[in-house]
Amino acid sequence: MKKEFKITQADVDKLNTNKGLKALFMKDPFNIEKAVRFVDYEKKLKKLQVELIRLQQWAIDENERIIIIFEGRDAAGKGGAIRRITERMNQRHFRIVALSKPTEEEKTQWYFQRYVRQFPKAGEIVFFDRSWYNRAVVEPVNGFCTQEEYEIFMNQVNDFERMITESGTRLVKIYMSISKREQEKRFEDIRTNPLKQWKMTAVDKKAQELWDQYTHYRRIMYEAGVGNSVQWKTIKANRKTSARSEVIEHILASIPYDKNKEI
Repeated sequence: MKKEFKITQADVDKLNTNKGLKALFMKDPFNIEKAVRFVDYEKKLKKLQVELIRLQQWAIDENERIIIIFEGRDAAGKGGAIRRITERMNQRHFRIVALSKPTEEEKTQWYFQRYVRQFPKAGEIVFFDRSWYNRAVVEPVNGFCTQEEYEIFMNQVNDFERMITESGTRLVKIYMSISKREQEKRFEDIRTNPLKQWKMTAVDKKAQELWDQYTHYRRIMYEAGVGNSVQWKTIKANRKTSARSEVIEHILASIPYDKNKEI
């Protein structure tokens, strides 16, 4: 049973601001509980973004190389999380990489090769909106690779990541998870919104039908990475705002940046 929301004077004060009024009336019908929650989220997000700037400045000054990869269910909010992470950062010192399907030439190369070409230089952070782990889940589920290619990948990926980290590059791995019902809801929003329809891909259209297969291959991916020095962080993302905050908190906790760095 859902707990009844009781508005306090502190909540009224939050809503009686420009941000509060905007949050209150941006949805029809308006929802006081969600509006209060959104104001709290915006306040927390600002503090977290200050820390992200501090982390980035530390990485620039110390010539750090950082890779943050995002995997997860279709419509789980990977892109939105990356936008919130990067919107206040120095654009000259980070890149967002979202590779399209491999070219004919790339298909003849070592699988990891096209990802390695995107790796960060000193002082740079690279965000992968999907990564080499396409071959662990998306490709086998949708028949985009052979069983042999899949098995070779699974046999190589831990060694590949060990080489990355032993060479001094910091690696963070995030998996964003949503329920089947929430995914269906988000897909319906995309399909019916002219401003979002471009987001819907052929892979997305089959995601609900192939839900159990995705779950199966994700489980194998997790189990195969148990001995890996960099573990997956699973973010439950049914609520976008709390998921984005948790993602940022995990990144900040995973990288030993100087928390007293002047910015």
